[in-house]
Amino acid sequence: QVQLVESGGGLVQAGGSLRLSCAASGRTFSNYASGWFRQAPGKDREFVAGSNWNGGATHYADSVKGRFTISRDNAKNTLYLQMNSLKPEDAAVYYCAGGGTYYYIPTVRHEYAYWGQGTQVTVSS
Repeated sequence: QVQLVESGGGLVQAGGSLRLSCAASGRTFSNYASGWFRQAPGKDREFVAGSNWNGGATHYADSVKGRFTISRDNAKNTLYLQMNSLKPEDAAVYYCAGGGTYYYIPTVRHEYAYWGQGTQVTVSS
């Protein structure tokens, strides 16, 4: 079993930056793809960014490409999301997801086995 705990959310002005962290318990976290999703009020949870098991490959939603960077430190069992040039439309609850596949980076919810409780990101205009 893997437990995921996000941190780093908060209130930031448009154009600002935040760094989200996701601390994982359980050895199997580092063996599989992990990712970040977000859900704004009234909207579906959407894929933001994903990393393969060792961080050697990453994938981003078009809406965040060039502004967000996903990374992981498997020695620390931690996944990160550096968010720069934040926009009001980036405001959402951000969720860490783990337990994806070994062979590729999933972009859909049902391909991840573990989820964190979410951290709120608010962007003021």
